[in-house]
Amino acid sequence: MDGAIASATDDARNGADWKVGVDIGGTFIDFCALEAKSGRVASLKVLTTPEDPGAELMTGLALLAEREGFDPTRTTRFVHGTTIGINTIIQRKGAPLALFTNAGFEDVIELARLRMPDMYSLFCARPDPLIARDMVFGIPARMRADGSESRAPDMAAVESAVAAAKANGAQGIIVAFLHSWRNAAQEAAVKAAIARLAPDFFVFTSAEVWPVIREYERSSTAILNGYVHPRVARYLTALEARLKDRGVPARPMLTKSNGGLMNAAEGKRACVNMLLSGTASGVIGASWLARQAGEDKVLTLDIGGTSADFALIIGGEAQFGTGELIGEFPLHIPSVSVSSIGIGGGSIASVDAQGVLRVGPESAGSTPGPACYGRGGEQATVTDAMVVCGWLGHSEMAYGQLRIDTGLAHRSVGELAARLGRPVEQTAQAILDIAVSEMFVEVEKLASRAGVDLRDFTLMPFGGGGPMLGAFLARELGMKRVLAPRRPGVVSALGGLVADLRGDFIRTIFSPLTGASLSMIREAFEALAQEGRDWLAAQGHDAAAQLCLSCDMRYVGQSYEIEVVLSPKWLAEGDMTAIEQAFHRTHERLYDFHDPDGAIELVNVRLSAIGAGPTLSFPETDEIDAPAAPVRRLPVYTGLSVQPVDLHDRQNLVPGSTFSGPAVVVQEDTTFAIPAGTQARVDRHLNLLLTFPE
Repeated sequence: MDGAIASATDDARNGADWKVGVDIGGTFIDFCALEAKSGRVASLKVLTTPEDPGAELMTGLALLAEREGFDPTRTTRFVHGTTIGINTIIQRKGAPLALFTNAGFEDVIELARLRMPDMYSLFCARPDPLIARDMVFGIPARMRADGSESRAPDMAAVESAVAAAKANGAQGIIVAFLHSWRNAAQEAAVKAAIARLAPDFFVFTSAEVWPVIREYERSSTAILNGYVHPRVARYLTALEARLKDRGVPARPMLTKSNGGLMNAAEGKRACVNMLLSGTASGVIGASWLARQAGEDKVLTLDIGGTSADFALIIGGEAQFGTGELIGEFPLHIPSVSVSSIGIGGGSIASVDAQGVLRVGPESAGSTPGPACYGRGGEQATVTDAMVVCGWLGHSEMAYGQLRIDTGLAHRSVGELAARLGRPVEQTAQAILDIAVSEMFVEVEKLASRAGVDLRDFTLMPFGGGGPMLGAFLARELGMKRVLAPRRPGVVSALGGLVADLRGDFIRTIFSPLTGASLSMIREAFEALAQEGRDWLAAQGHDAAAQLCLSCDMRYVGQSYEIEVVLSPKWLAEGDMTAIEQAFHRTHERLYDFHDPDGAIELVNVRLSAIGAGPTLSFPETDEIDAPAAPVRRLPVYTGLSVQPVDLHDRQNLVPGSTFSGPAVVVQEDTTFAIPAGTQARVDRHLNLLLTFPE
């Protein structure tokens, strides 16, 4: 400790440059602080405070200063990811809203796409909308599909609807009219009228949030934005004030669902862009680590207290898409493609009325947490099962903030064992087996949708719980390699440090792909490019920008389109053949067929404006072949019997260290459980590489 503080004092004297990434999860808030000039990395975990979001941030910064000599006044980059938006939706604690839409279309959010949530269940039900039916008001108005006005909005109806919304307790209004993607004038006029009639309301229009064709997708995205707006805006305002009081000069940046960054001022308005910030940030951090290690194909496994998140990294890059679920609702803006399941370290195990053992999706969270935390939790969780089997409980957790009580873990799992009539160790192992099998099913779905063979991929587990179960999942999936980073518990916070500024922009054109449509694509690209440059300038980025162009296209007669990456060079040269061939190739890759003679339809033009973040690098060390010496041996129930297992301290493992499983590796932010037959080696980046026998 004294050495770290002395080193930090030297850093400050020499003009230290601290860059801080912070990510708030369901149980912990993670910190990753890099002193850029020396390359020194400090990391930390602090338990969250659900009753006072943001208080744990100040606690963590104070601990970094105390333990690592972090100097807040020399912070040049501060990036923050938070779950406050998604938690607001999941817990349904958002703002009371009213929806103004076209008369006759008041059921737009209830009808949605008329799809059953589970086509194999006769008893499934769609979630209740975030806006109740009596808070939806139809306004006589109509815009034609070509953007011409058929009927101007009835302002008397707007005034009546505003009065009714206010009487019903609304705090904000969403305005979503037909065809506003083509012409947003009617939405803008109604918004201006609401501002005059009720200046205390906040108002969002669907076209300003995400101007895309299809009224349900556009409306629901705007509703999500408005639903979380008050809580997010209050949180970010308090965040800015707290950082200012702490002496942090850097303007806070926020991680976005698309894996990029934006400033806090925009985050207060464009709240929908940060709903998946934490999960996306983890994948961006993992992508950076994968590139550093030379890994081309990676399956990420991020296990926290409440969920397990999976994503694919191909060619060293995260994969993107639309339609990710936010709780029970689809998000239709570009985001890092992540699949989630309600299995985490805090997932509660229970026995149902039929005597069947189940795990999750309910979680003990951070308060009270798993029983073994000694914070009042009494129900058995996945973490308690790991303790009972002997994989956990041999060192302090979360940088010394938690001490495992093995007696409490045995008591909680023992109650389930008594109900099942099985030994306590077998019950604990059954909990772990169920957790792994639930994740297995979700990962197989992801692989099938992406059309990949996971045997060609390396698993990268991170988060506090990823290393606990990652190797067991990889083995079940038939994967041959696991790559565990040096500080897996703070990979999401690292993602904020290495992320770029990234803004996504869209124009709907909706036209046959012919020579005549080339000029429309070119005009849309030029307009979006200027919009992207202006956005980057507003974020404070004055360097060169990377502009990535793509189009949503489909064969005529298809209902939905696919995104196709295009080269601006093709537009400049008028190369329609190149654009058509790009679509055919993409369709072939996704669906294993294409129609070279099929007519193509253009739907949307998309552009991503990217401002490169700072170039960071961590120290590397040459590998020296050396068998690792275990700290001691300990008894672990490995599934069939209790066996002696080597315990290693991650601090003692140097590049080139090797050992075999079964083994346990303990460190500040997590614990690795390594099954039998596994070969382990530490690489020059201090990653722990596990390989399984053929």
